[in-house]
Amino acid sequence: MNVLNLLFTKDGLICQIARNKSILEEKSYFVTEETPETLIEEKLDEILLKQRFDEIHVISALNHFTLMPEGFSEHEAGFELIAFNAPADREKEELMLSVNKKFGVQFYYTFPKNFYRKIKELAVPVHFNFSGEKFLNSINNKNNKEIHINLYHNQCEFFAIDNKKVILYNNLDVNSEVDFLYFVMFTLSKIGFGINETNFYAYGETTENETFISELQKFVKNMRIVFDNVPNKNFILN
Repeated sequence: MNVLNLLFTKDGLICQIARNKSILEEKSYFVTEETPETLIEEKLDEILLKQRFDEIHVISALNHFTLMPEGFSEHEAGFELIAFNAPADREKEELMLSVNKKFGVQFYYTFPKNFYRKIKELAVPVHFNFSGEKFLNSINNKNNKEIHINLYHNQCEFFAIDNKKVILYNNLDVNSEVDFLYFVMFTLSKIGFGINETNFYAYGETTENETFISELQKFVKNMRIVFDNVPNKNFILN
C-alpha cells in the first residue's frame, strides 16, 4: 500500500512516500526570499500528481489553533476562539477538530481550503491531524512539572505539563536565540514553574537548532534531547 505523509509548517512542506512502513522517498520544501510565495502549492500539486496513493496522512503545524477541554461541543465558535490567537479567514480556511483523549483536551485548528480541496479531490482515504495533538500523544509524562519542546525549521511547539495536566500549549516562530529563550523564561514565570524543578525535553530538528538547545542548557538544569529527526524517520509523521 502506497501511503503519502504530508507535514505543513509555517513556511514549508515535508512529504514522505511510504510502502509497508518503509520510507521510499522524503523531501522538504521551504519558502525563502529566493523562492516564489506559491512554492508550497506548486510542490503539493506535483506530489499529488506524482502517483496513485492508497492513503494520505496530513499533519498541520500551522499556528492557527486554540486548545480546549475535551468534550467542548460548541463547534460553531471554533473560528472565534482561534481568532484570539491568530487571524482566521472563513473564506480561505477550513475549520478542523483534533481530540487528544490521553490528556483530555482538543484542538480547533484551521487548514487552507485550497490545500484541503486538492487533497480531498483525489478521492482516497485521508486522515487530517494537528501537530500539537500528534506531539502530545507521543509524550510520556510523569508526575512532574515538564516542558516539552518540538523544534521545526524556524518554528517550535511547546507544552507545559504538570501532574499529567496540560497547563499551556503554544506554536510559534523561532528566528533568534534571544526570542526563543525569552519565550521559555517568560512562560515559566507566568505559569509558576521554577527553573530548577522543571524537566525539559527537546524533540524534532534538534541538530538544525543546536544553537537554541545549547543556549537553553546554560539556564536549564534538567534537559534531555528525546528525539532528533533523521532522514526518512520524521518524528511528527511516525
